[in-house]
Amino acid sequence: MTANTNIQSGKKKLLIFGATGGTGLQLVEQALEQGHTAAAFVRNPSKFNIKHTNLQIFQGDVMDFASVKRAVQGQDVVLSALGAPASQKDNVRSEGTQNIIRAMETLGARRFICLTTLGIGDSKAILPFYFKYIIVPFILKSAFEDSERQEKLIMQSQLDWTIVRPANLTNGERTGVYQHGFSATAKTKLKISRADVADFMLKQLADDTYLRKTPGLSY
Repeated sequence: MTANTNIQSGKKKLLIFGATGGTGLQLVEQALEQGHTAAAFVRNPSKFNIKHTNLQIFQGDVMDFASVKRAVQGQDVVLSALGAPASQKDNVRSEGTQNIIRAMETLGARRFICLTTLGIGDSKAILPFYFKYIIVPFILKSAFEDSERQEKLIMQSQLDWTIVRPANLTNGERTGVYQHGFSATAKTKLKISRADVADFMLKQLADDTYLRKTPGLSY
């Protein structure tokens, strides 16, 4: 009954993966500011310092299906800001997301808002030459390949998904003013603050414009 009441009032129960990262922290903080109930999924609670009466902490590993399923139970919306350093050559994005999708489909949860990156899929064309042919192939190759697998899994799912593709992330302030859903020929600054990425992701809770779409995000 609580979840239905939350949905009717516009306040929802949100589960956030990648909650200790820069964007994940912004998602948690802004969700709480907006009156939602937030659940942060973290491997190490000691690294998570936010405290709030509407905040719940789930300790677990996104690579462990059982802990993911336990956290997804009873949530209205799942948001993911999963990531890893470029030097870390693992599949946390794709394999972790596969566990999230499986848990959501098993439990009947529908809405999934996931962060990837500009330059994946049909957004590759907007990247500048040096980034497209030097940075991605030689420095970010593993990360981009894992994000591509991640997006494919989401698109093949039965979920009501939105994949958010931001440009280069900064630690700037939340402005609420940015471009989204632009074409590959659009002129953008190819950067955006993590705070504004979180702002946009949370706006998708009440807006179906980008349902099953992959909007880019930049200034």
